[in-house]
Amino acid sequence: MSMWSQKAGRWLFGMAATSLFLFSSGVSAQEKLDTDEKKGWYAFGYSVAAGWRNMEFTESQLNIIMEAMRDSAQGKKPKIDMQKYVPIARKQLAEREARGRQAQAAKQKEAGKALAASEAAISGAKKTASGLVIRTIKEGTGKSPSATSKVTVHYHGTLGDGTMFDSSVNRGQPATFPLNGVIKCWTEGVQMMKEGGKSRLVCPSEIAYGDRGAGQNILPGATLIFDVELIKVN
Repeated sequence: MSMWSQKAGRWLFGMAATSLFLFSSGVSAQEKLDTDEKKGWYAFGYSVAAGWRNMEFTESQLNIIMEAMRDSAQGKKPKIDMQKYVPIARKQLAEREARGRQAQAAKQKEAGKALAASEAAISGAKKTASGLVIRTIKEGTGKSPSATSKVTVHYHGTLGDGTMFDSSVNRGQPATFPLNGVIKCWTEGVQMMKEGGKSRLVCPSEIAYGDRGAGQNILPGATLIFDVELIKVN
């Protein structure tokens, strides 16, 4: 159908259809998960629907959606004008996702404030006007970079709960990049280091990835922690 030609629309509604149809018909509350096959389908449905946890559908809305899923799966004629209401459905989902991101970002920022305050209270830590908290782990003896310098570093990035999301250390390969091409937290913090030194950077979302987050692991509004070793200013 032409109305589903956009890739994003196909993915969004396809995932919704799969997950909700599985929940409504494949594994009901009355059916026991007593075989590996059933448990496999449950795992698939649960994983697919994970991105919908912030959507906050009401029972009435879920019932309507699942009724439509059954009609479509059974080849029945739609009860409404699809050409007219698919764009409305897309708008509704986009608005609901936006509200979910905003709520998630607010929650992450509150947790980030507590984390930054805790790190700033450690002896030797400094908090800058931007909100960056930096603490020297090992003092360097070489030169410091400027905002436009290209640097070679080793780093280990974690979330506030200790979950690692990226690490050149784990990969065993240092990273080289211009300081004006990364998040603001790095541009500011690495300039405060010297070659051979190692520091911990605590980066509030405002100088990290903001309310958009990054990838699957860095949520909107997340505060990030980086242990950075400045190997060389190129």
